[in-house]
Order: sequence, then C-alpha cells, then structure tokens
Amino acid sequence: MTKHLIKTLMVTAGVAAVPTFGNAAAAPASERSVTLTQDPIVMRLNKDEFRIAFGINAERCASSGCNGVIRYRVDWKTEDGTTRSEIKRVSYTVSPSERRAMTVDRQYFDTAEGAHTTEVLKVSVDMITCLDGADSRVSRTVSTAPPRS
Repeated sequence: MTKHLIKTLMVTAGVAAVPTFGNAAAAPASERSVTLTQDPIVMRLNKDEFRIAFGINAERCASSGCNGVIRYRVDWKTEDGTTRSEIKRVSYTVSPSERRAMTVDRQYFDTAEGAHTTEVLKVSVDMITCLDGADSRVSRTVSTAPPRS
C-alpha cells in the first residue's frame, strides 16, 4: 500500500493556480518555482498518529535544486467531539536535476496523549517558500490561499 501512495504522490494532478507574492504581481504559472502535485495525503498509523505526505513539483528549479518550507493547517476532531485546528510546518528539499520530490510530516493529534481516536477533517496548504539552488539567496514565497480582497 505504501508503494501505491508514493506512486500516487508522483502522478501530477491538475493543480489550481497558485499566486506568487513579492515585489511584483502574481507570476504566470510558467514562472513559479514550486507547486504541489496534488492535495496532501493523510495516512493514519495509530489512534492519534498520522503521516501527512506532500508531493512537490519543482520543474522550474530542476537544474539547480531548491528547498523550502510548506506551512499547512490541519483541522481534526476527537471521538468525544472536541475539534481543533493547528498550523504546522514541514521542510522539503529538491535535489538538482530532479523535477519532483516528496516530504512527509509526522504528527500526533489528540487532547490527552492517545486517549482518543482522532480524525483528520481537513489539511490545507497556506504557503510554500522556495529557496532556489544550494547557494542562492533569492527566496520566493508561494501561497495557495485565496487572494485577499
């Protein structure tokens, strides 16, 4: 099953437009360095232990590689009805000459250390930062949040 999940991560799904923030207006899709290949995949390992996997499409920085951080929000609920929302971060690295990568974050969601079976309701990505190349000092921030009015 794990091989299937990894293969699923590597298949590029249609990705919604992701605006870029910085000094200029949003860049066209062809200029963005990093996007997600699809929505994050949540894997339950125990009553309250999860792995959240992110597929990364980095075709624009394939020649030099890149690294950055994915900031995401997790909405979850315990069996007694308690709901919570947490903001998490996970780092990633894309090696030079690679077009895709994945990163997996390990998380525990519970109010009393394994006392409840929890359910992840939603995972949404707020922001992806990208530092192009190993020695580059140019950082880009990409957001998947809807634009503010």
